[in-house]
Amino acid sequence: MEISNYWNGRRVCVTGGAGFLGSFLVEKLRQHGASEIFVPTIENYNLVELDEIRRMLNDARPDTIIHLAALAGGIGANRSRPADFFYINLMMGVQLMHEAWKFGVEKFVAIGTICAYPKFTPLPFKEENLWDGYPEETNAPYGLAKKMLLVQAQAYREQYGFNAIYLLPVNLYGPRDNFNLVTSHVIPALIRKCIEAQTRGDKEVILWGDGSPTREFLYVEDAAEGITLAAEHYNGSEPVNLGSGYEISIKDLAELIARLTGFSGRLVWDTSKPNGQPRRALDVSRAEQFFGFRARMPFEEGLRRTIEWYRPRAAQP
Repeated sequence: MEISNYWNGRRVCVTGGAGFLGSFLVEKLRQHGASEIFVPTIENYNLVELDEIRRMLNDARPDTIIHLAALAGGIGANRSRPADFFYINLMMGVQLMHEAWKFGVEKFVAIGTICAYPKFTPLPFKEENLWDGYPEETNAPYGLAKKMLLVQAQAYREQYGFNAIYLLPVNLYGPRDNFNLVTSHVIPALIRKCIEAQTRGDKEVILWGDGSPTREFLYVEDAAEGITLAAEHYNGSEPVNLGSGYEISIKDLAELIARLTGFSGRLVWDTSKPNGQPRRALDVSRAEQFFGFRARMPFEEGLRRTIEWYRPRAAQP
C-alpha cells in the first residue's frame, strides 16, 4: 500500500473508534500514516449531549472527524427501541457536525447506513435513488436519522463551504463483530446459533423469516480501507456507497454458514418473524470512480475468518 503524506501531523477524531468498525479504522489510519488519533469513548463523552460534544472537541482539537458512533442493531433491536434509534443517532450526528463546523474542523466524514434507502429501491441501489421512497419500516427511524446527516452535509457545504462527505456502507461483518443474539446482525447471529447448536448436539436451528431476502455484505477491513481512502481523497457533496457488489439470499447465507461451522442439522424458518427489506445490493461504481475503492476480501474467506475468530470465544463462559 502506498503511503501518502496526507495524514502527517493531521489530528483525527474517530467517534465510535473503540467499536467494531472503529477498531479496524483506527488500525487502517495508522497504516496510512496517521499518528494523532483521538477516540472519544462512551464512558468519557456522551455525544448526545451538546456540552459533552464541545468538551470533546476542545480535548481532541481535530482537523478531521470521522463520525462512526451510532446506536445500531438488527431488526429485533430496531423494533423494540425505535425512539432511541431515532433520537440518539439524530442528536449525536446533527449537533456534532454543527459544532465541528463552528470549531473550524477542516473535514467531516459522516457514515450513513444502507437502511436509509427506500424499501423497494431498484437493484442495484444507486445513490441517486436514495430519495425515491420511504425506508423499510422496521429500521426507518434509524435510517432516516442517519440520512439527515446527508442533508446537513450538503446544506453546510452550500452555505458555509464546509467539507463534509457522506458514505453509505452496506452491512458489515468480520472478526470482533457483536455476537449478542439480542442486538447482533444476521451473520454473527447465524454463526453463533450454528456453533451453539453444534456444541449442544441440537438437530435444528430456528431462523427468522423465510430466507428469501437478499443482502450484500462488506468485510470490516475493506470498509475501513474505503472510509480511509474517502477521508483522504474525496471532497464532494454526493453520497457514496461502500459495498462489495456481491448479493446473497439469507437462505443461501445460512446454508453456507452451517457448512463452514460444521453444523449438519436442519435450518427451520420461523415465518412469523419479519424478513426486513426484500433485497439489498449496491452499485459500487461511484466509490471506485471517486476515490479508487474496491472491496478485496472474497466472501467465503471473510466468513471463515469471522468463524475462526469467534469459535474460541464461544467456548468461554
